[in-house]
Amino acid sequence: MNILFIMYDQLRFDYLSCAGHPHLQTPNFDRVAAMGVRFTNTYVQSPICGASRMCFYTGRYASSHGAQWNGFPLRVGEQTLGDHLRKLGMGCWLIGKTHMKADAEGMARLGLAPDSEIGARQAECGFDAWIRDDGLWAYGPDGYYDEKRSPYNEYLKQKGYDGENPWADYANAGITDDQIASGWMFRNADQPANIREEDSETPWLTSETIAFMDQTKAPWCAHVSFIKPHWPYIVPAPYHNMFGKNHVPAATRHPAEREDAHPVYGAYMENKIAVAFQREEVREKVIPAYMGLIKQCDDQLGRLLDHLEATDALKDTMIVLTSDHGDYLGDHWLGEKDLFHEPSVKIPLIIYDPRSTADSTCGTTCDALVESIDLAATFVEAAGGTVPDHIIEGRSLLPWLQGHTPDWRQYAISEYDYSATPQAAKLGVAPRDARLFMVFDGRFKLMHAEGGFRPMLFDLQTDPDEFHDLAKGDAHQDKVDRLYDYLAQWGRRMSQRVTRSDQDILNMRGKSIRRGILPFLYDGTEVDDELTEKYRGPVRQRFSAEDEAP
Repeated sequence: MNILFIMYDQLRFDYLSCAGHPHLQTPNFDRVAAMGVRFTNTYVQSPICGASRMCFYTGRYASSHGAQWNGFPLRVGEQTLGDHLRKLGMGCWLIGKTHMKADAEGMARLGLAPDSEIGARQAECGFDAWIRDDGLWAYGPDGYYDEKRSPYNEYLKQKGYDGENPWADYANAGITDDQIASGWMFRNADQPANIREEDSETPWLTSETIAFMDQTKAPWCAHVSFIKPHWPYIVPAPYHNMFGKNHVPAATRHPAEREDAHPVYGAYMENKIAVAFQREEVREKVIPAYMGLIKQCDDQLGRLLDHLEATDALKDTMIVLTSDHGDYLGDHWLGEKDLFHEPSVKIPLIIYDPRSTADSTCGTTCDALVESIDLAATFVEAAGGTVPDHIIEGRSLLPWLQGHTPDWRQYAISEYDYSATPQAAKLGVAPRDARLFMVFDGRFKLMHAEGGFRPMLFDLQTDPDEFHDLAKGDAHQDKVDRLYDYLAQWGRRMSQRVTRSDQDILNMRGKSIRRGILPFLYDGTEVDDELTEKYRGPVRQRFSAEDEAP
């Protein structure tokens, strides 16, 4: 079996028609949901691109792998999907974005050349790269944001788009009065991108995926990682005007959220992206473009599904659709992601398993608490392996896909290291204290902030919009205490003993005694005779001083 692992960057869980969006029709996402299972309570282990992706790729929590923010390297030697799947005879390929920062210092320390096979895999999150393009080819007075070569920019140049950076000048810009109308400016979000639709980012990566599938021998896992609908929020025709102001929902926010706000939350409500999305003219420009980007993603997903059907590969391919985090879009007085409200930390997850063992769950939903790290465990088991649970901290979803009800987790965890942000500086928080933790038990959601701050608490049963922070008073201290107990339990997990499994340790027990290590015996009768056999018998030579002649 093959695994087509598709990730859309910054796709909200509720911006799909199968998830109930009132205006945005996504028939191809719905098509996969009808063939498989849609998991309705899936949470990322960190609501920021780089850290979240490293959790997906390692199957480990952010504090376990350590790459907790964008640009924090994933340490050399951290085991990834590629390491686990190749042991099982399955290739593991990248097509698109990872947001991976290589541990160049660690590689140099170990003498790993970046152009060697193992070095290249270390630098690409364990994947073999069919094509890597992280998508943000911004450039300014100090040069490029991403210093690597852009395959997509090279493609555009071959297609006749001129200039040093056609990604910025065409793919993510419109035209206003014969001037470039950059997608970096929200006021331009309703303009059509100045690019042929078939040359824009999502169709380009879809074509690369089809080329990969046509020439690659099974079994394979292909991580197809689209940059969209992540900003810049601008999309080519005809998607730029499919939606309008009448399709923009009222922002999910409440004045109570600003009253005695948690200091970290308050700092985020005052950052630039939040202030921008508090303006209705911004939301009325951006959200229709965001919806257009998702509609284009859905159409290109249709291309992939049609190709799998046409090549008779659908029956042998597991399909996974998900996202690395959501997008506030003005909800809770915020923009982007970062914190733990549902629009940010909750993600879509749809899995189609083509095997007959999953037939009973086709077209169903599952409301179990799922974590993004569960996909690594799922893929290992789907490839025929046993999940190395001393390394991978997630749990396989195959039992749910096969209609079983396994013993499951009581809570989901997410973490956020905001030490590199202006908010940490504004609050005067030391880097090691600029950390947030979410514990969610399916009803109550706790946010803990290091640095001496109080927690936040929401009851999603009585307050599904998460407007009323119950931790502002002490009436719900019992709920706070219970969730803190869960956090403490999670914090005591065994996360770093990755070189020995529990079974390895069980197998080690007693081996030393059978290899002659016999401490603390009085006369040897305490153990079986065979264990002392090597240490008994007549003396063959005498060398002790007391045996020497006078």
